[in-house]
Amino acid sequence: MSVGTIGSESLRHEMVDRLAADHAAKGLTLRPEVEAAMRTVPRELYTPGLPLEEAYQNTAVITKRRGEETISSVSAPFLIAEMLGQAVDALEGLEGRHALEIGSGGYNASILRELVGPAGSVTTVDIDPEVTDRAATCLAAAGYNDVTVVCADAEQPIEPGRRYDLIIVTAGAWDIPPAWRDQLTDDGVLVVPLRTFGMTRSWALRRSGDRLASASHRQCGFVSVQGAGAHEMRYVDIADGVHLRLDEGQQIDTAAVGGLLLQPRQEAWAELNLPPRTVLSDLDLWLATRLRREVSEFVVLSAQEEAVTSGVVAPAWRFGTPAAVHDGTFSYRSALRWTGRMFDIGAYAHGSAAAAAAGRMVEHMRAWVDADSPSPVLHVLPASTPDRDLPEGAVLDKRHNRVVLAFTPA
Repeated sequence: MSVGTIGSESLRHEMVDRLAADHAAKGLTLRPEVEAAMRTVPRELYTPGLPLEEAYQNTAVITKRRGEETISSVSAPFLIAEMLGQAVDALEGLEGRHALEIGSGGYNASILRELVGPAGSVTTVDIDPEVTDRAATCLAAAGYNDVTVVCADAEQPIEPGRRYDLIIVTAGAWDIPPAWRDQLTDDGVLVVPLRTFGMTRSWALRRSGDRLASASHRQCGFVSVQGAGAHEMRYVDIADGVHLRLDEGQQIDTAAVGGLLLQPRQEAWAELNLPPRTVLSDLDLWLATRLRREVSEFVVLSAQEEAVTSGVVAPAWRFGTPAAVHDGTFSYRSALRWTGRMFDIGAYAHGSAAAAAAGRMVEHMRAWVDADSPSPVLHVLPASTPDRDLPEGAVLDKRHNRVVLAFTPA
């Protein structure tokens, strides 16, 4: 179906070999049909002007900026493979399925076209006409003339009355508009990078009536949804190169929190020996659900590399680490402490009750390990759902939905 280009085949196979190894290192398996599709589609045709070797790096390629803000990109191959794997797993195969992609670039749509086969269909939509024009041009160059490209705001139905087995979103969403759920078949699957507590995960959500429940999740990051579904994530600076991410209406006295960082740091450790494959992104969501009930505000800490190397903060991950503000104290999950090939988890805190705050966070970490390091389950229910009909878990009320994050089976 696709058109190859001279010199790209070996680079394409090397890229997919790296993806398979990356999956294995994470305890995942690269689905054979996803592997075959990614070995077929020439990525360089969706990154025109980029050197061939760069087109096959395992990184996102920015295709459009607005000032300093990235508003469109070709996603990193590892993330495409993981999200498509989620879709294949949840639907037990994509052959003959009808798929809608929200957020266009062309590359992911062409891989989807390989996966659904001649009996299936792919529609890709984006709000930006420059993006859809570019996607249509790239798809045509690669020989995928039967992918339908639509320029529209996907907050509303793309083709009223039509339903899809799979909707896959390649932009970061804060909420799920009713149109996405309503366009799914009765047992259809939505794969969406959804922000909860300021942290994004790619959730594979199965539809059941007016509800969605997760079948899997992966850590990820995407440019934000535009249009009617946009929701700005606020960042506030508390020190030079240190920021707090506020995504659920938190109210923070930034000067006060910044002043706390000038006070001596206290630390606490779980005194555990954990293996490298421990899924700490699950721990972060566990901390969000537990700490939110106890502290004034649960927030996410991020930092520039200079702030970390200079010792201003030492977060577990500088791109987003659970943190809490409470009673004149600021605490966060710390960088790991390694002993050989095993590591321990801990917390740092500053302020009047720093030792207690660090200890409280560590107790929640131990509780997660003692519970056998469970993974979260996400439930998405209409905003009109009364409390009595909600599953057990931490509730986030968004624009269209009540989102429940639970650590019990669906």
